[in-house]
Amino acid sequence: MAKVLVVGGGGREHAIAKAMLASPQVGTVYCAPGNPGMVADGIQTIAIDELDFAGLADFARANLVAVTFVGPEVPLAAGIVDYFQAAGLAIFGPNQAAAQLESSKVFAKDFMQRHQIPTAAYQQFHELAPALAYSQQQSLPQVIKVDGLAAGKGVTVATSYEQAATALTDAFENSSTVLIEDYVDGFEFSQMVLVGGDRYVLLPTAQDHKRLQDHDRGPNTGGMGAYSPVPQITPAIIQQTVTTIVEPTIAGLKADGLSFEGVIYVGGILTADGVQVIEYNLRLGDPETQILLPQLQSDFYQVIVDLLQHRQPHAEWQTVSSYLGVVLAAPGYPGKAQAGVPVPTLAGADYASVAGTPDQLVSAGGRVMMVTASAASLAGAQKAVYRQINQLAVGDLIYRHDIGAKGIAATTD
Repeated sequence: MAKVLVVGGGGREHAIAKAMLASPQVGTVYCAPGNPGMVADGIQTIAIDELDFAGLADFARANLVAVTFVGPEVPLAAGIVDYFQAAGLAIFGPNQAAAQLESSKVFAKDFMQRHQIPTAAYQQFHELAPALAYSQQQSLPQVIKVDGLAAGKGVTVATSYEQAATALTDAFENSSTVLIEDYVDGFEFSQMVLVGGDRYVLLPTAQDHKRLQDHDRGPNTGGMGAYSPVPQITPAIIQQTVTTIVEPTIAGLKADGLSFEGVIYVGGILTADGVQVIEYNLRLGDPETQILLPQLQSDFYQVIVDLLQHRQPHAEWQTVSSYLGVVLAAPGYPGKAQAGVPVPTLAGADYASVAGTPDQLVSAGGRVMMVTASAASLAGAQKAVYRQINQLAVGDLIYRHDIGAKGIAATTD
């Protein structure tokens, strides 16, 4: 029986590990560093930091790990795949050069421009004064982006010049390169793709809810919930996304000598002029993974093995149910989150920033768990999730009460 190592410790990694463990070919799944909320699902957590490449590679070699799957963006941007490949170890994820599509907004914009992939117009700046001057001349809203990784929180949509000035000032405190991008109005969605060279597998579409509070209010977060599929994103729109974005991206990576085995996550927006790219991620999304991987009816491990060999996998997805998940977070998130807050245990939940013991979990960061459900309709899935949450002792944990509302509105119009 195969052994698999999942790198990371959040809810996404919990879902990846469960999907791997469901394979009849897999006997053991390790997660490094993992979290104590994973243990109830038979996942073996390993106390090795996700940036300890030597420790992780030594562990994979010593334990005869067949495949390593990297969850988070930070080790990918730091070159974990290059390290493992140099050691002759099978690993699923982009190498450091390709990971720049996520780790550098400028790199991504230049890539899209070079390969005629539709995205919003932008200007980049290295100093605050010219950025402020440009901002004052542009119409509102404006999108201000920090160039590097920001855990899903490095983007500000400024609706006033004062807000833009504050965002730019803050951005230059954290980065030497900042982008001001034209605001594009439309409907946002996530389209993830598993790739192996020029072979690929589309995941179902999903929509993430970035804002902290109901009705898309409050600060941006790493994601407070998600649902799938997305009624507004029809098969024709998915096909347009494949034709104008997914395939040109894969071809562009190949042309630039950057092809890899891993994930391309298109943060897309459906506009009046068609689909555009808001941003790329080079890993599975969190919280989308938690409601996407349970839809796979094929062997996830075999899909990954096939892509590593550049073979076209057999991937079958369910088509009759809607899936929805709600994230619970510690008080203070997305700022300084309160540690030590009790976190309820629930079979089937995906756990993230938790500490303690498997039967007595406490918060150790921002997002602590995600409760998911599926049903014949999106409204049914939403009801089922909130029914579960209402039966939990959530205490001071915070969560949104309207996950899936946009999709439900589309199905009832």
